[in-house]
Amino acid sequence: MSVRLTFLAAARNSSSRLAERFDDDLPLDAGGWAEAERALPALGPLASADLRYCSPSPRARETGRVLGLAPLAQLALRDCDMGRWRGHTLQEVMRAEPQVVDAWLADPYSAPHGGEPLMDFIRRVGSWIDTRPADGSLLLAVTEPSVVRAALVYALKAPPATYWRIDVMPLSTISLMGLPGRWNLHLDGWA
Repeated sequence: MSVRLTFLAAARNSSSRLAERFDDDLPLDAGGWAEAERALPALGPLASADLRYCSPSPRARETGRVLGLAPLAQLALRDCDMGRWRGHTLQEVMRAEPQVVDAWLADPYSAPHGGEPLMDFIRRVGSWIDTRPADGSLLLAVTEPSVVRAALVYALKAPPATYWRIDVMPLSTISLMGLPGRWNLHLDGWA
């Protein structure tokens, strides 16, 4: 049997409205709550998932709460550990360390920030995906956009540089269908 695993990108928080900050760990702001509440009619069917998970971030947990999903936090679905860059925007880090950032973007095995290399992040998310029960279940994961990107790169066996070319909008969904090691992309149409 196969499994359907739907990823829902968490609603916005104040930092994602201005500039995406690395691993900021902020909760939803009033605008994010309102966006999630407006999306409830379209995303309501996600509550029928057999198992519901989320990133441990306040933003993902609160998105699940607003939508009435009661997801279980999973440490493996946390954002990439950005080490000393945590809380900064990419633009801020580029101004301070342009050559280091260029090298980091070019090498998915590097971690000049002292955190987690991109490849380790992708493998961590992929390992979590591959350990989901393949019993015909419908699964849901409310996560950071970065986790959705990592999941897609892993599931489609795409080159790591693909990670930087995937845009994930808040409250968007995408599903993977298949079995561990053999996933197909399924574009959702909830709205």
